[in-house]
Amino acid sequence: MCVRRESLLSLDPVSVTPASLQLEAYGLYCALMPGAASVDAGAQETEPSPGGKLLYAGELDARGRAMVIAGNVSGCATLAAIADLDAQKLVIREGVVDFVVTSLDEALRILKNEIRKRATVAVCVGASPAAVELEMVERGVLPDLVFLGAPGQRRSLPNFGFGSREIQCAEPDPNLTFVTWQVAQAPARWMAKLDAIALDCLSADWRARRWLRIAPRYCGRSEQARRALYCEREAAEQIIKRFAAQVHDGAIETAVSASVVIGGATKVFQWPPVTTA
Repeated sequence: MCVRRESLLSLDPVSVTPASLQLEAYGLYCALMPGAASVDAGAQETEPSPGGKLLYAGELDARGRAMVIAGNVSGCATLAAIADLDAQKLVIREGVVDFVVTSLDEALRILKNEIRKRATVAVCVGASPAAVELEMVERGVLPDLVFLGAPGQRRSLPNFGFGSREIQCAEPDPNLTFVTWQVAQAPARWMAKLDAIALDCLSADWRARRWLRIAPRYCGRSEQARRALYCEREAAEQIIKRFAAQVHDGAIETAVSASVVIGGATKVFQWPPVTTA
């Protein structure tokens, strides 16, 4: 792999890798969107979305967490389960789920109400996935979407019946460009400015725009200072060009790094903040 560095700093610009939580969630988000329905022009949300559908994410382990994040960004209602108390606290603290409840009954009451409104919601039942799944089958709960797990590591799930669409992580389009960016400090201040620049460059790509707008609120505190997505090469190049101009002009007052992966070649960019005498 060819790697070129520009304006080297100590800031690591490639900390978001294709194996990271953010990129796994992005791949699952892309897998959800092909079945998304268009929304009436008079509705508040006009982008295609699986809103109004029930996603069963299974066990809320690391992979299940990525699936819930993808469901949140896409706009569907998501059900997951985990018995571990520490894990329940983590997903609430990180904002991955909206509610942790003690029974499937309680979860369904929340989900049915939000599904009717086509609203986004994620509910975790504090019980073993096997127990929750057994009760789902007994009660005839039919998810519209079911997470199978990683390719080659299919989860053992019950047969929910005809009508459920199986979801696995989608392989990125080889014609798209992988772009990441991050800041050295004060992400709450500076990432918002960089994101606004990127959104402007992605004006023709509603799928990437939706991810960039919504994903940061669900990806957890560890991901707040960095972004990653796939987009058209021209958009990625425009993003990099405008980031560089903003740092050089002093509009962004912190070190910024970015990387662009096109095929097997990676270009790494690092821009120090402008210092004044």
